[in-house]
Amino acid sequence: MNAPTIRDVAARAGVSKSLVSLVLRGADGVREDKRRAVLAAVEELGYRPNAAARSLSERRTRTVGVLLNDLRNPWFVELLDGVNRRLSDSGLRMLLADGHLNRRLGEDLTHTFTELRVDGLIAVGTLPDPGVLRTAAGRIPTVVAGTREPVLPAVDIVANDDELGACLATEHLIGLGHRDIAHIAGQGAVGELRRRSFEATMRAHGLAGSAVVEQGDLTEEGGYRATVRLLSRPRRPTAVFAVNDMTCVGALSAAEETGLTVPRDLSLVGYDNTYLSRLRHLWLTTVDNGSEEVGRRAAQRLLERITEPSRPAEVDLVTPFLEVRGTTGPPSGG
Repeated sequence: MNAPTIRDVAARAGVSKSLVSLVLRGADGVREDKRRAVLAAVEELGYRPNAAARSLSERRTRTVGVLLNDLRNPWFVELLDGVNRRLSDSGLRMLLADGHLNRRLGEDLTHTFTELRVDGLIAVGTLPDPGVLRTAAGRIPTVVAGTREPVLPAVDIVANDDELGACLATEHLIGLGHRDIAHIAGQGAVGELRRRSFEATMRAHGLAGSAVVEQGDLTEEGGYRATVRLLSRPRRPTAVFAVNDMTCVGALSAAEETGLTVPRDLSLVGYDNTYLSRLRHLWLTTVDNGSEEVGRRAAQRLLERITEPSRPAEVDLVTPFLEVRGTTGPPSGG
């Protein structure tokens, strides 16, 4: 038995093929009784639109390219879920590429996306060469998600309010009575925003002299090494605010190997509220950066930019909140 066609749907509903197409695209201006008749015919016949044919008629592929800085970062999981849910609601599919693999192979995946004629591009996280987005953004609608760079004409940015999040983490530790607080910093614009906010919050409480910043690299190993250096200082910190959860896990390992008990001897705060922080044997206090909401808003911004490519670029910040778990407490003797 041949698969039903759009002509069959039109005949069953008693309408034209063009009206069936309008209903399937969700177009406005279709009478409600006609819309119901078409949808009933689609259901009765089991009609499924031919994606390739629809793409040709609409001059769209109904696909969106998503380029991640590094797929190994667990923070991206919920962000991608938010992106995919919103795109799926609009009948678009997501094509995923890993920027880490891109660097190893020496390929420009933004060029690959433009060759595939995707309808739009979402760049997630800090890319090692932000300049590659400039060319892509000149060809297809583009949105940056989860970071604050690069700043380009007609490219929207959707991110977490990193300054507020870092302030929440630092204020939490100060409120517990900690004075010797260290920050393991990250890279890129996000790392810079979190570091500056940590320093500003410490300064506002008259604690600039006891604020220590140790550079990390956003990885567990980097967090471990940075914490070893911090704990080797003559005046070791009683609390550490890590730039992300992966860094915080490394800090936790270093503390335990040094014989310290968390949080009795050392309090730790991460950032991102990834699934790692929710593992019972870790149970990290962390900043929830609203990653799924960032993804959903990024997809929505892209849909709007596809419709109106030339509108001015906007920055959309999602409000974070602190998730207090088991790695923070008052300092010993405090």
